[in-house]
Amino acid sequence: MKIFHSILMLLIGTLLFSGCDSSNDTEFGTLRVLLTDAPGNYEAVYIDIREVRIHKSSNADDEDSGWKTINTQPIIVDLLELTNGKYEILGEVDLEPGRYNQLRLILGDQNEVVISGVSHSLTTPSAQQSGLKLNINADIEGGDMYTLLLDFDASRSIVRAGQSGIYILKPVINTARLELSGAIEGTVAPAEALPWVYAIAGADTVRGTRAAENGDFLLIGLISGTYQVAINTAEEEYPNKVIPDVVVNAPETTNVGTVNINE
Repeated sequence: MKIFHSILMLLIGTLLFSGCDSSNDTEFGTLRVLLTDAPGNYEAVYIDIREVRIHKSSNADDEDSGWKTINTQPIIVDLLELTNGKYEILGEVDLEPGRYNQLRLILGDQNEVVISGVSHSLTTPSAQQSGLKLNINADIEGGDMYTLLLDFDASRSIVRAGQSGIYILKPVINTARLELSGAIEGTVAPAEALPWVYAIAGADTVRGTRAAENGDFLLIGLISGTYQVAINTAEEEYPNKVIPDVVVNAPETTNVGTVNINE
């Protein structure tokens, strides 16, 4: 499936990195940070990312020493373009071996959501000041690549403040180490249904995406376990469907084949 090409190339690059043999590889590890999205029912969600920083201490404040900057330049991304295994590389940095507990995303003021052709500014006061704090517990080892996936859940992150017309960004972000994660792939038929597809563990919706125009879908960043795959359609003419007991053995990809929602 063409939509899987980007994630495949990233993993190949990770393997090549791990195979290098030099004094620098044995002394430092490399952290790479990717951004992907669980879909929301919007036309676009633009997020203004000014800085990505990491620290060993989960309690470190802005003014403390020891922060490492990961990204090289600010970027504005449309989260809804980052589905089905697509991602944005936010940056990477060489780090001394050890456990890094805190990641900070510093956002700018150019955050917007587009609904019915109208752009609405997203209010994010705390994220523009001290930043969004994520506890990641990343163990960096010399000579290794650690690829951290940030899954930004657009549908749960945007809140409308009553009838005021004001939209607030309250980011819900899940994290996973890509090298130790599995995936679920498949194809929904008919493709015209363009459904949302979710991986559910127990009562928790772990990952989500929207099927591509050809029906293909890919759910990445899954730990080993058993999932239900829920296929939810937006149109009444197409029924919803649940695939039970889908087993993921990380870092492998489980293929559920073609799922005909009319059967």
